[in-house]
Amino acid sequence: MKRFKPTTPGQRGKVAISYRGLVSANNPHKSLTRGRGKKAGRNSYGRITTRHQGGGHKRRFRDIDFKFDKKDVPFKLVSVEYDPFRTGFIGLVNYADGEKRYILVPKGMVVGTEGIVSENAPIKAGNRAVLKNIPLGSFVYNIEIKVNSGAKLVRSAGTYAEILARDGGYVDLKMPSSEVRKVPEDAWASIGEVSNEEKRLEKSGKAGRNRWRGIRPTVRGVAMNPVDHPQGGGEARSRGRRKRIKTPWGKSAGKGEKTRTPKKYSNKLIVSRRKVGKKR
Repeated sequence: MKRFKPTTPGQRGKVAISYRGLVSANNPHKSLTRGRGKKAGRNSYGRITTRHQGGGHKRRFRDIDFKFDKKDVPFKLVSVEYDPFRTGFIGLVNYADGEKRYILVPKGMVVGTEGIVSENAPIKAGNRAVLKNIPLGSFVYNIEIKVNSGAKLVRSAGTYAEILARDGGYVDLKMPSSEVRKVPEDAWASIGEVSNEEKRLEKSGKAGRNRWRGIRPTVRGVAMNPVDHPQGGGEARSRGRRKRIKTPWGKSAGKGEKTRTPKKYSNKLIVSRRKVGKKR
């Protein structure tokens, strides 16, 4: 981590990642990048469906391989790169048949490291195998929810899931959120944990850095008018009719509140719910 001298107000308290020594290439591989327009959180009707999005620096989208459909062909890591669209580092890999792809790099994988996607791949960081063939207690990331559907779970910096048990065609995984969840044992997962684990220690130093990232300010509900938020209005800092934290649409959102859809399809796959609030 890199700490800055307080030469300006924005540098005071700023803690950033020192990319020198972690990243080996500055420019992305051109054939694996493309432009990506900005919607600023709006849908096709122009209505805001995701708040606090807009602006930000222009970025090139890197086409990351989450399907891993090139099996039993060894590859070598050519470079480790920064990706503005995700927190973990990405890596350019060169397959034995000459094809190049981007993957999400695990912790400990350096330039020149070889790997493979195979059902019985060796238990080594960066390899990808079927969950039923990975030993209990191993750390995995890039996990599929359905067989051959592509990696969906555990993809952000420094995260991993732990394999706890196997039973009835499913594997029990302890997720980064502390939730224990069942995943089909024939689903694929990458071995290791996502790189750039120091990302959580970053301190921006100033609000402008969030604007560069396309994140707009968040206004507190108690600072709004009653027409805009259930907690708006009133004298001083009151929360409207009840002292309960709510979303702008009136749904409870306090610590410990259950916000999950009661009849969600995946409820039967959750062994134990994640710990929230003070219990965590």
